[in-house]
Amino acid sequence: MGIFSRLGDIINSNVTAILDRAEDPEKIVRLMIQEMQETLVEVRANAAKLIADRKEANRTQARIEAAAADWLKKAELAVSKDREDLAKGALLEKAKLDETSRLLEEDIEALDNAIASHEADIVKLEAKLREAAAKQKTMQARAQSATSAIRIRKQVSDRRIDDAFTRFEKMEKRIDSLEGEAESYNLGTGKSLADEIADLETDGRVEAELNELKAKLRGARAPTLKA
Repeated sequence: MGIFSRLGDIINSNVTAILDRAEDPEKIVRLMIQEMQETLVEVRANAAKLIADRKEANRTQARIEAAAADWLKKAELAVSKDREDLAKGALLEKAKLDETSRLLEEDIEALDNAIASHEADIVKLEAKLREAAAKQKTMQARAQSATSAIRIRKQVSDRRIDDAFTRFEKMEKRIDSLEGEAESYNLGTGKSLADEIADLETDGRVEAELNELKAKLRGARAPTLKA
């Protein structure tokens, strides 16, 4: 089973359990991110082991190839000394080492393929993690917006607000009543139109009497002319 198939099974199982409990979508995304992060750690650990195995295989192959080259030199020496029996023995040992090296080469190729596969999985996982993180931010923003909208709508539709405004209206009516009562005390204290006209008439008579008095006083002070 591939990494993504196994990861998908784990996530689907956990997501189904969360949905059955009617939990929030943000928790599902967090779970997916957590599962992918844990899988990424596991894939990296496996890749590190494969790389270490390949390094060890490369060192082993290098030792085998050096040993095979040494047996070839020994075979050449035996031939130069007319010892074909020793040369055949040396070449047989070299052939065994060559076969081991060939098999080891196949193992190294398999390790390379596995490492390449893990590298591809890591690239895909990292891309999926970035995508999931972006979705998480979007979902968080949408969830916060929806939550705020619900809170506002609840407040708008809350009967307590209507009750408060009803009380405000009652207070305003009470204040209107008090202001009306205060203004009622001023009624009748002002002069009527007839009163104001009578005042004008009185002022006119007083003014005439004043002018007459002034004229008498001026006449009394005037000097008498002699004949």
